[in-house]
Amino acid sequence: MKKILIISPHADDETLGAGGYLLKHRDLKDEIYWINVTNANIKYGYTKQEQENWEIWGKRVSDRYGVKKYIDLKLEPAGLDKINKSTLIQIFSDLIKEIKPNIILLPFQNDVHSDHRIVFETAYACTKAFRYPYIEKIICMEIISETDYAVSTQGFVPNYFVDISKYMDEKISIMREYSSEIKESPFPRNEKAIKGLAKYRAAACNAEYAEAFYIMKEIEH
Repeated sequence: MKKILIISPHADDETLGAGGYLLKHRDLKDEIYWINVTNANIKYGYTKQEQENWEIWGKRVSDRYGVKKYIDLKLEPAGLDKINKSTLIQIFSDLIKEIKPNIILLPFQNDVHSDHRIVFETAYACTKAFRYPYIEKIICMEIISETDYAVSTQGFVPNYFVDISKYMDEKISIMREYSSEIKESPFPRNEKAIKGLAKYRAAACNAEYAEAFYIMKEIEH
């Protein structure tokens, strides 16, 4: 059994980037831990209803993935650049030492959203093998509407593919929990686009649908 930790800058990033992966590991009886970094809150200008919606959605989604522990840091969306990076590093370090994950999933380092880049930079700082010896693999996700906007010279070139054919419909169903975040085309987070990306990535691994990742580091003992 493996301990898997996924760190999402915003709730829905975990499903867009690794929904099928999480479902697969749920069925393998691995332990899944989820740190969501930012969320809607009235103190950030959101309505009470919006705050309640996101709290409900996070709980529902964590239940569907069989998450052992869901940690919502409730920091300000699009506001991580206001926080000292050393503060974020300490938060992630403490949680990683508590969870002791074998596999960590992070946003891609060159995603267009500043929250994604900051989460990558500060969480990745907490993966040095001599300080966190239980970490075996660090994986970056491909998150539609964020990763595809990376600067072309620093774009996402996957080197790890996961067949999610069995889980494609369930991934879409989970994404629908976030009713404000999945819409009709041409909005990028639409069902056809999510399935289309999975179909495209599947061509690289002889599958019907796949998710693509970039392995930052893998250690075999």
